[in-house]
Amino acid sequence: MTFFFQIVIDAVSLGSLYALTALGIGLLFGILRLINFAHGNFITIGAYALIVPSTAVVATPFIGAWAWFLMIPAIIAIVIVVALGTERIAFRPLRGANMSSLLIASFAVSYVLDHVIILIFTGRPKAVNVGAELARHISFLDLRVPAIQLVTIAAAIILLGGLALFLKRTSYGIQMRAAAEDFDTARLLGVRANTVIALAFAISGLLAAVVSLIFITQTGILSFRMSLNLVIVAFISTVIGGIGSLVGAAAGGFLVGVASVVLQTVLPDDYKLTRDAFVFGFVVLVLIFRPDGLIVTRAVRERV
Repeated sequence: MTFFFQIVIDAVSLGSLYALTALGIGLLFGILRLINFAHGNFITIGAYALIVPSTAVVATPFIGAWAWFLMIPAIIAIVIVVALGTERIAFRPLRGANMSSLLIASFAVSYVLDHVIILIFTGRPKAVNVGAELARHISFLDLRVPAIQLVTIAAAIILLGGLALFLKRTSYGIQMRAAAEDFDTARLLGVRANTVIALAFAISGLLAAVVSLIFITQTGILSFRMSLNLVIVAFISTVIGGIGSLVGAAAGGFLVGVASVVLQTVLPDDYKLTRDAFVFGFVVLVLIFRPDGLIVTRAVRERV
């Protein structure tokens, strides 16, 4: 029984990380029909912002220059500013463009941000020590759980719940939902496109910042490609859940996380290195039976 609960906690923790990442991608697609591959760069920038106060950027940085109560809001603010900057400079001029143009612009923005990071911090990986106290294990009921896993689960619950309340109970949230259903009609009814889209990018930046803090605490390694695999899995999660559906994006993230942990546990040792192949095979099976994803929004159904 203890072993079972250990697997559950591991699966929910990994699923929470994937869900938060997928939600940032799904939010922008729901409104703009934009698959923002630069979302991974937002996560990377949030992690690299940790070493800004360091006097030795090239060497192993001293993270202690940040106090945690300053670090968290500062990282969030930096990533939100970057997200809003990309929206204003790169995506707003393409507001009326088709999905293909937006996708190419997304790749271009990602490429530029990658090389800005390389120019400033070089391309060499850097070891960091942030949130070391979260690496310790908490013991209860014969379980030994890393504190960072509990933090990840708690962050997912708070952010998912907060976003749900925001979308349902606030004026701007209702406007964002209306824009996701039918953007042109929403504009005719008085929804301010620039405000709603900028707010979506800001929320996407907030989610990316939280993911970056969790991810760098777990890995301890900075690299300009550190979030690539994470974003690929998150994009797959949005497709499984139903692209354009925020609930589907979160559900898809949890589903992929659970599948990854379960397969890592049950597969024989000789097959553990091929776990991702089994996960993607599971994804293919899901899409064969549910090609539109688990949850299909009315807006996507009407487009089909």
